[in-house]
Amino acid sequence: MVRRCPDDSLGEGFATLDADGAPWGGVALTPDTEAQLVARLLERDERAFNTLVREYERRIFALVLRMIGNRAEAEDLAQEVFVQVFKAIGSFRGESKLSTWIYRIAINLCKNRSKYLRVRHSDDQQELAAVEERIGPRDAKGASVSQVAGPDEVVAGKQVELIVQQAILELEPSFRECLVLRDVEDLSYEEIGAITGLPEGTVKSRIHRARGQLREIVERALGEKIA
Repeated sequence: MVRRCPDDSLGEGFATLDADGAPWGGVALTPDTEAQLVARLLERDERAFNTLVREYERRIFALVLRMIGNRAEAEDLAQEVFVQVFKAIGSFRGESKLSTWIYRIAINLCKNRSKYLRVRHSDDQQELAAVEERIGPRDAKGASVSQVAGPDEVVAGKQVELIVQQAILELEPSFRECLVLRDVEDLSYEEIGAITGLPEGTVKSRIHRARGQLREIVERALGEKIA
């Protein structure tokens, strides 16, 4: 993913960083550190923007990729998240954590981009659609990520992972965002509520329903019940 400058006054741009296989950057800033970072961002400090991107880019990219399902779109949208964060930092009131506020921007941009892609009938989200056809229910039967051992089983395990990834994309968007924030990003119900603007009870209900939908889609693709 390429960090780019959101404002010409900040210079030519930023270093290229590959998100593949690398651990996510830390996002647990202390309140004091966060306040200092926000103050520097308000002053349009270039180094502060670099720090912001370094702290959050991997996790935001992972979130957007799960929501959108296409790497090229996700890379572009993840950059747009930070452009919007930089432009709107003056509206951050500190009523929530900075990370919660950034997630909210990311989720809203994902919603808008998804609508745009649907209108254009884009098939970019179908990168994994041929998985079930390639492996067939019989070949996939009994395969699970935790059980693979040999080379053939490793391939089968990766195919199951791809099926799960595709299944997440098939969920209703309002369910998908809650599921991803909870089960992939490991956020609390309270944090998810702050990001989505939903009551905690609604968040829990949507996550429960999303998990049920996900199980049905994966079982249909595998041709067997999941234990």
